Amino acid sequence: MRLLSHLLSRFVEKGSLTVITVKGQRVVFGSGLDGPKVTVRFMDEKLERDLFFNPELTAAEAYMDGRLVFEDGSGVFDLLLLFSVNRKGLGSHPVQQALRKTWRALRRFHQANPVAKAKENVSSHYDHPADFYRLWLDETMAYSCAYFDFPDQPLADAQRAKFRHVAAKLKIEPGMKVVEIGSGWGGLSIYLAKQCGAHVTAINVSPEQLAESRRLAEAAGVADLIDFREVDYRNLTGKYDRLVSIGMMEHVGVTHFDDYFTTVRALLAPGGFALVHAIGRMAPPGTTAPFIRKYIFPGGYVPALSEVFASTERTHLWVADMEVLRLHYYWTIRAWRHRFMARYGEVEAMMGVRFARMWDFYLCAVELGFLHGSNMVFQLLLSERRDDVPVRRDYMFQDELMLAARDGAAPATEALP
Repeated sequence: MRLLSHLLSRFVEKGSLTVITVKGQRVVFGSGLDGPKVTVRFMDEKLERDLFFNPELTAAEAYMDGRLVFEDGSGVFDLLLLFSVNRKGLGSHPVQQALRKTWRALRRFHQANPVAKAKENVSSHYDHPADFYRLWLDETMAYSCAYFDFPDQPLADAQRAKFRHVAAKLKIEPGMKVVEIGSGWGGLSIYLAKQCGAHVTAINVSPEQLAESRRLAEAAGVADLIDFREVDYRNLTGKYDRLVSIGMMEHVGVTHFDDYFTTVRALLAPGGFALVHAIGRMAPPGTTAPFIRKYIFPGGYVPALSEVFASTERTHLWVADMEVLRLHYYWTIRAWRHRFMARYGEVEAMMGVRFARMWDFYLCAVELGFLHGSNMVFQLLLSERRDDVPVRRDYMFQDELMLAARDGAAPATEALP
């Protein structure tokens, strides 16, 4: 335990971590104050060394493989909460600083997303059975940040509020041609067709999502208004009155930001404008965490706002409006995790023990990243000319109220803090 003890004694300042070694020795790190108390058992001696050199990836893999076992009622969320409130101590260790320097040097390689590779990376996360996602997503099947009137608002209501918020910002009128880049399970495209009367071209590179999207559009009675296509955004042509892209930029990779925004600009008809909704960081440019990079979103990267604006500058786009959603994704992922854990036995039966543990770790990690880390969500309105977007924001709120009345949304009963 000598190497690992050196790291953990510097790392754990708030709360406590009790490690039970293979030989049964109990070693306690931390004061036990101002944080969770976590107890883990190591099932093999090699784990001590592996954790010292790459704790973030090794802890996840060890839990997935049964080499790291939680005791005394502890769980993955408690361990990651302990990491979350002590992250500065871990990052200041010389070995961890060297590891992060290596990741930064390799980030362009990690985020390379040429067309063929991009499809492979997306498939690794999204081409799971629709029934798996249906277990824990709400009925809208929206798999992106919702928009809450109050923190405990029902998730489906918050997702529909997000659809309204986006539609209002885009000021969509009946008959408009709209393109959605990265259409997910089709919920937003269906909303824009059904509630706004738009003709939507929705593109995706996930066959599983496209098949389910077509089924849902048929059930909603708008299949004739939506053209779902399996195509990479860089290969799309045509001109559209509006463009929307939700949760797509995170999959582009830092070397392809200019490709992405150049495509956005090229697809807009004269007078048209776009909405981009993506996860960002309030911190300087960084890297993708090793567990997320390897198991969850290969090729993915959450950009710093400085990187986003540098690319819009290079591609000659006006940023006509920006909104930062700071806690909405935390509330969204918290709801997902609770729903996931309520169906955990079914997830295990459907996808296997290792997969269920991987997603348990993932949902805990990202929830805490939006609570204690630097992650947030931003929404940009982009246009080729300075006055394509209305020059006052009042229209957004007026249109949002009109859409709420049209789709029968109940008014908020609580206010945000």
